[in-house]
Amino acid sequence: MKILLINPPIENTIASVMPKELEEGLDFLPPLGLMYIAAYLKKETSYSVEILDCPVEKMSYDRLKEEIRKRNPDVVGITAMTFTLIDVMKTVKSVKEVGPRIKIILGGPHVIIFPNETIKNKEIDFLVLGEGEGAIKPLLANINNPKELKNIRGLVFKEEGAIINTGRADFIERLDDLPFPARYLAPYKKYFSVLSSRRPVTTMFTSRGCPFQCLFCDRPQLGKIFRARSAKNVVDEMEECAEMGIQEIFIYDDTFGVDRQRVLDICKEIKKREVSIAWDIRTRVNTVDREVLEALKEAKCQRIHYGVEAGTQKILNILRKGITLEQVEKAFKTTKEVGIQTAAYFMIGSPTETREDILQTIKFMKKINPDYVHITITTPFPATDLYRMAQEEKVLTEDVWRNFAKDPKLSFVPPIWEKNLSRAELLTLLKNAYRSFYFRPSYILKRISQLESMGELFRKAGGAFKLLKI
Repeated sequence: MKILLINPPIENTIASVMPKELEEGLDFLPPLGLMYIAAYLKKETSYSVEILDCPVEKMSYDRLKEEIRKRNPDVVGITAMTFTLIDVMKTVKSVKEVGPRIKIILGGPHVIIFPNETIKNKEIDFLVLGEGEGAIKPLLANINNPKELKNIRGLVFKEEGAIINTGRADFIERLDDLPFPARYLAPYKKYFSVLSSRRPVTTMFTSRGCPFQCLFCDRPQLGKIFRARSAKNVVDEMEECAEMGIQEIFIYDDTFGVDRQRVLDICKEIKKREVSIAWDIRTRVNTVDREVLEALKEAKCQRIHYGVEAGTQKILNILRKGITLEQVEKAFKTTKEVGIQTAAYFMIGSPTETREDILQTIKFMKKINPDYVHITITTPFPATDLYRMAQEEKVLTEDVWRNFAKDPKLSFVPPIWEKNLSRAELLTLLKNAYRSFYFRPSYILKRISQLESMGELFRKAGGAFKLLKI
């Protein structure tokens, strides 16, 4: 059996409420979920497995069809996220136009939230609910045997017009047992990020699940139970990346710092082995202290991404962040003192947030002065408590995301919280926030002084020109 795992082209992304100029071309990062599935199948089966990463290859749908004809797969697997749904469905259609016999399997967070709406598409054969490694092997082994498929947890499929849902598969507890992602099956030398002066870069998970309860977030794929890999297992993968010539790892854990001792153990293991690779993490301001930050610095951690979200305690409390402005200030101050770069994530337009609150947030982001900020308009995404709140308070008068899942169209406009400020007002504030942060003379001079190469200059200049266009 020949299996082709496809990361669809990105032509019709809809769910990020940002100026289009800031969405495009700043990063090309690997499809980590597909790489995990590929590695698992390579380890556990004798199937032929290939990965087709359309975005990094700048692949059109016509070329995608040519690749499908050339590779002639029996099965195609695609990860579906709600904000890429239109391209997912165009990819599904392209596959069936080339080979109506090809079986199509969809996984990812979208199919967990909207299984019935998704499987009703006549061109989709199977959905995998949850972490794909548990269900993919028995699914492929019994792909033409519906009787056996009914006994496999984590599947949705159709039988004589009826939808069969076998329930979500259990979460994988022993993450150390999983093989490392099959990066070698993708064009791993082409991945980069505008934040990094190094190439190539890759992404990595050292844990799955987030135990925190933020109002705006839901992790249907990975869950709320924190499951972590051992320090040895993590550093083994880092060594493998270094041996492949990868220069930097973006660790994509929801919150890397949940287990403080594990963070220290990973840093100690990196130092002991003298692993020569840069890396960065995403964590919360209340999971770090000076000892942890100094250990991260000594282990070559380059950058920490902190979810701040707001510059007023009122909005932080509404968003259920569980942090204080004082903790934010202390974390950024100490991180800078030990010599690690910082990136701060903010949202504007949250429930009850006024124009004055947003201006205070802009003032606060300048006060903590991170190396980079990423600002979005607060979006009630499906399955989040924020979305349920928007429905309860009649900010949204219909189930807009479910309607989109039933009939994805390019005309769809992602919902935002327009009870206090209009969409036009929020977009203006968003643009002003980006400009007022990034075009301060002090910021520009600092960034120029830190440039390491002409290549980095051109990449950063490209990002700046995008900001000028908004």
